Formats: sequence, C-alpha cells, structure tokens
Amino acid sequence: MTSKTPDTVAPLRFVIAAGHPVRWQLLSELARGDLAVHELSGLLGQPQNLVSYHLGKLRKAELVAARRSSADGRDTYYSLDLARCGDLLSGTGAALHPGLRLAPPAPAASVTGRVLFLCTGNSSRSQLAEALLRDRTAGTVQAFSAGSRPKPIHPHAVTVMAARGIDLAGARPKHLDEFTGQRFDLVITLCDRVKEVCPEFPGHPRPVHWSIPDPAADPGEPPAFEHVADELAQRIGFLLHTLPHRLEKPS
Repeated sequence: MTSKTPDTVAPLRFVIAAGHPVRWQLLSELARGDLAVHELSGLLGQPQNLVSYHLGKLRKAELVAARRSSADGRDTYYSLDLARCGDLLSGTGAALHPGLRLAPPAPAASVTGRVLFLCTGNSSRSQLAEALLRDRTAGTVQAFSAGSRPKPIHPHAVTVMAARGIDLAGARPKHLDEFTGQRFDLVITLCDRVKEVCPEFPGHPRPVHWSIPDPAADPGEPPAFEHVADELAQRIGFLLHTLPHRLEKPS
C-alpha cells in the first residue's frame, strides 16, 4: 500500500470534513452568509448540539471561522472561508488527476442589480462595501449604504479607499429610513447590531449577514480599516459570482 504524500493529505481532509451530509448543508448555508448556531439549527431542522458538533469539525478543518457577536456576546457568528474552500476543491480534483483541477469562473462582465449595505453608523464598513462594489462593477450594480444611527464618515475609511484609487471624500452618511419601501435585489448587513433591527425590504426573502467587526473600535485603527477593506473586497469578489443567479430568482 502506498503512503499518502503531503499533496494528497489536504484534499483528503477536505473531502472527509465536507463529505458528511450535515456538514455539507452547513457549508451550503454559510456560503450564503454568516449565521449563528440557532439560525443554522432552524435552517437545517437539526438540534443545536448536533449543529455545534459539526461546526467544530469544520472549524478544525479550517473551513469555518467563528466570531463573537458584537450585539449579543452570547451569540457566535460562523463564516465560511470561501477562498480556502476554493483552493481545496481545486486541489482535490488535481490530486486525482491534473486535468481535474478546477478553475473559478470569471465574474460576469455586466452584472446588474441593486444592493444595499447596512451597518450601525454608516461611517466605514457599509461605505467601504458600497464604494468597492460600485468600483468593481464600474457602476453596473447600483450600490447603496445606510445605517441605523448614522455618523460622519471616518477619515481612515476615506484614506483606505484613496489608496485603492476610490474617492470616498464626497460620501455622506444616510439613515436606513431613506430606503424604506425601496426594492433591492440584495440587502447585506455588515454589523451584528444592525442585523437585529434591519427592516423588511420588498424583493428578497431575507437579508444576507456578513459579521464584520467595526474597525473604528480597534485600538490600532489604520491597520483594522485595511483588514476590513481587504475582507470586503474578497467577499464582494465572491458575491459577483452569485449575484446573477440571485437576480434570476423570482421575488
């Protein structure tokens, strides 16, 4: 019997971790957005202790990360590392045969739609997301942002975007009430607190949640803003693959 080489160990671990039906369901739900255990339990129709057990397996495989909710410290939000999953899926095919290495599809060049990003202050996270999505799609996607308690745009948010060639100096904070009754193809909450008070908008079943910490709350602020911008850029890159499919679904 031949021994396993290092190149095959990671793909095998991925197959073992993702291969269980409950864990595959968890991965599928988390691919849509960040969720707490009780939300995953409801979506899967499984008891919370079983869901927690399988989340532990996925965390051990480094496919899923956990972050304590900033709204309720008793809750933990789980997020899927899509970039790592992509690498492991590609490696799994290549481990069987070089011709089976998967390549991610290129995002549609002319994705359209209306997307609203929400956080509490509309001073950094949602403004960064709005600017990044608009820039990434050259404006073909109409991106908006708002907050439940708006406050002035954080200067570090302006600086981070300027370094990426995006001018955020003219952005203004907006209250989410400005968008009441408007139809969006997708509403994304970026803050655990605003998730709890997010109003209903026509045109979609439920908001998507990205549990992203407030960079202004980090003592070493400037690097925190860079980190948040990087995470948002990565999430938006994956969003562009799914947005056309979301638009095809009936409201």
